[in-house]
Amino acid sequence: MPEMCNLESYPPVFRQLNGAPQIAELKNPMEDTQDSAPIPLVDLQFLSQDKLGEACKDWGLFRLVNHGIPPSLLSQLQDHAKKLFSLCFESKQALLTSPMSYFWGTPALTPSGAALRGALNFNCLEGLNVPLYRLPQFQSEDHMLDCFRRLLEEYGRHLARIATTLFETMAKNLNLGPKQSKSKLAESTGFIRVYRYPSSSLSDEAWGMMAHTDSSVLSIVNQDQVGGLEIFKDNKWLLVNPIPNTIVVLIGDMMQAISDDEYISVEHRVRVKKQEERLSICYFVFPAEGSVIYSSKYKPFTYTDFQEQVQKDIKTLGYKVGLQRFKLNADTVN
Repeated sequence: MPEMCNLESYPPVFRQLNGAPQIAELKNPMEDTQDSAPIPLVDLQFLSQDKLGEACKDWGLFRLVNHGIPPSLLSQLQDHAKKLFSLCFESKQALLTSPMSYFWGTPALTPSGAALRGALNFNCLEGLNVPLYRLPQFQSEDHMLDCFRRLLEEYGRHLARIATTLFETMAKNLNLGPKQSKSKLAESTGFIRVYRYPSSSLSDEAWGMMAHTDSSVLSIVNQDQVGGLEIFKDNKWLLVNPIPNTIVVLIGDMMQAISDDEYISVEHRVRVKKQEERLSICYFVFPAEGSVIYSSKYKPFTYTDFQEQVQKDIKTLGYKVGLQRFKLNADTVN
């Protein structure tokens, strides 16, 4: 493994962040974010259909406890991720190759994992994209990378179990029949994103990730103790403080459409405001390829249709329009 370094571990553009005109600097003071949000708590071991449904309807996210992921696995994953990200930028580009992909400046990626340029704002992050079904293809003689691969595979199995259990309960809560729920969550589509956000000493007051909704059915977030995740609810931004041994589950755009807008895809962002780096490990899962979503609120569409439209909008408009593109009788978005 090449020697680890500090400032040189960041992409070159990150090293001149202060004063850079392309950075999406905060235009509002820190006070625009309110106190920490009283996020609903869901216990996977004693899963309550009613509590889960209320959290999805009212919040679009919840904290999950008794999820069955060993704390040692979570800590090992974070330790390995920190070591990888602290490598020199050039070393990461050389080491983190297909089927993994290394990216920075934007969370918007093409289906192949390359950064999608065209977004209006620069996001102060770098990341690693890991399609789980292709992970066994990744072979490396580097011991740490090989160990990281095995940890990701184990973590992916836990997350697939959790996502499937939650979705099955959500489908019951929504009274979805087998035909309606079949193929709407496919383990083979799952991928992991590992994000590193620079300390505020590098980025001043820039966004780690701009406000957005996830395109997934479900997203599962394991954030470190630095914090910075915020959600938009009741016309204000609320902090989602990290709590040890819990993970945060967010409803994505696909789940909102599947539920006929009964569940909400929560808008969220990441603010870089600490004097230390932030690390998060996120899992996203989608409907099976070719699975058509039928809804009384939306035109029939597949996730591929949705993904292609999002990519087109980012390239042409600079931002994601999302579900509004597929709304029945929706106003035209320019």
